[in-house]
Amino acid sequence: MTRLSTFTALDGENLALQDWPLPDNVRLRGVVLIVHGLGEYAGRYDHVAEQLNGWGFAVRSYDQYGHGESGGARGALPTTMRLLEDLADVVDTTRHRLRDETPLFLLGHSMGGLVAGNFVARGIRRVEGLIMSSPALDPGLGVLQKLMLAVVPRIAPDLCVGNGLDPQYLSHDAAVVKAYKEDPLCHDRICGRLASFIAKAGPETVARAPKWRVPTLLMYAGSDRLVNPAGSRAFAAAAPKEVVTSHCFEQHYHEIFNEVDREPVFAMLRQWLDARCAA
Repeated sequence: MTRLSTFTALDGENLALQDWPLPDNVRLRGVVLIVHGLGEYAGRYDHVAEQLNGWGFAVRSYDQYGHGESGGARGALPTTMRLLEDLADVVDTTRHRLRDETPLFLLGHSMGGLVAGNFVARGIRRVEGLIMSSPALDPGLGVLQKLMLAVVPRIAPDLCVGNGLDPQYLSHDAAVVKAYKEDPLCHDRICGRLASFIAKAGPETVARAPKWRVPTLLMYAGSDRLVNPAGSRAFAAAAPKEVVTSHCFEQHYHEIFNEVDREPVFAMLRQWLDARCAA
């Protein structure tokens, strides 16, 4: 069962919050905080939350600024650090409800994987573990896009345009693609400031990989056409192997939790969590 509520950020902006709690008679092993990707929202992770609930984990997520039912124009970003600051707010309010010994894990997909990864790289708040799903560590920009990023954020940082991502490459599952295209809460907007954040935070996070200290599971799609898997490969190659577990699902498209062959993805997630939390 999911619970919807509104969270007020420090600047007074409302963020849509979603919780998937455990029944009172089920022992809590930990909490997983999901950070969604560009153009989507928390509710698309209902099936992921149900799996985690079944393994003994409570789940929380939220619609990032400019997404879903949260405040802000679609695809907008008022300040460069806004997404990181909102994540810190949600982590703080989530910690306040937990016992000290309860582990808190971040699970970020795509842009959300970048936000969660950069959040950990900067050491903004303590978390017990990080899961990155097809993180946007390398947006795969062409020459024209790089030129636009060098100019647009300076002259029109709030201008929102189409993000250029083709939904047909989200998954090999046609039903997933169809549902995304028909979902009124999904959008294709992105502003210059948000594009600049993604372009800069990815390489910054990869650069900090050699000194990584937070237990991390990195799972990414080898056939990804929406973000460049080279960013994940570079992070995995540079990070300490005893800290970061990485795996490439070579035939998968971008949304590995929504692929036709998603069972191995969930199995790897469960195995990694089981190794860090008592059954």
